Amino acid sequence: MQITRTIPELRAALAGYLRPAFVATMGNLHDGHLALVRQARALGDVSVASIFVNRLQFLPHEDFATYPRTLEADCARLQAAGCNVLFAPAEEVLYPEPQTFKVLPDPALADILEGQFRPGFFTGVCTVVMKMLSCVQPRVAIFGRKDYQQLLVLRQMARQFALPVEVVAGETQRAGDGLALSSRNGYLSTEERAEAVQLSQTLQAMAAAVRSGERNLAAIETRAMEALTARGWKPDYMALRRAADLQPPKPGDALVVLGAARLGNTRLIDNLEIPTTP
Repeated sequence: MQITRTIPELRAALAGYLRPAFVATMGNLHDGHLALVRQARALGDVSVASIFVNRLQFLPHEDFATYPRTLEADCARLQAAGCNVLFAPAEEVLYPEPQTFKVLPDPALADILEGQFRPGFFTGVCTVVMKMLSCVQPRVAIFGRKDYQQLLVLRQMARQFALPVEVVAGETQRAGDGLALSSRNGYLSTEERAEAVQLSQTLQAMAAAVRSGERNLAAIETRAMEALTARGWKPDYMALRRAADLQPPKPGDALVVLGAARLGNTRLIDNLEIPTTP
């Protein structure tokens, strides 16, 4: 695996390839990231990953300064997964001057759910991804379904800017008990880790209620919020939305159930798609 730290080094490493496939990360890698890298290997003629902790997507009270930086271990894991090129720029490489030009996503999609509780988050995500795409110039970019709203936002960005990149979804990777893999799972205590599976189980219960024929979606959402709160969680939202655009659904729409909740000091998110029944 070739490690590049500047944009000229990156572009030199990719010269001659026709279909780079790209996975953007903030490091502190887990098996979910590595599954995306393996997917990239199958979709392109060279697989590229980035590691960059993006200051722009952290709110002032969030964990930018303490977010785990584990570059040496990450490099070993990427190489074992078959990554060909790593782009690991310092902040002054990617942002050599204040990033005053930013990508403002559609508020109808970006200012709800995650955007409501983390204002400005998707502006930071879109800006860094746009810049990474400009640096790497991939033909395929893979983003995980665990960050479902982010996936939709980035697909819309690529479509509206006519970017020459296909945004591909990677399936959510889960631990044996069903907890979605996340870098922030490492913040959980032993007791919190045992409890954390309740988030995915609550989403499953919401989906089961829909499949059983219950149509009062607000009541399903309220029960889920109350159930988690009773167990000591602090939920931000447990929402049933239209899968295509996260708007309130109409009869017959494919649905997705999304949740975000804080357990102790750790905020976890997850989702589950609910296909339409024949």
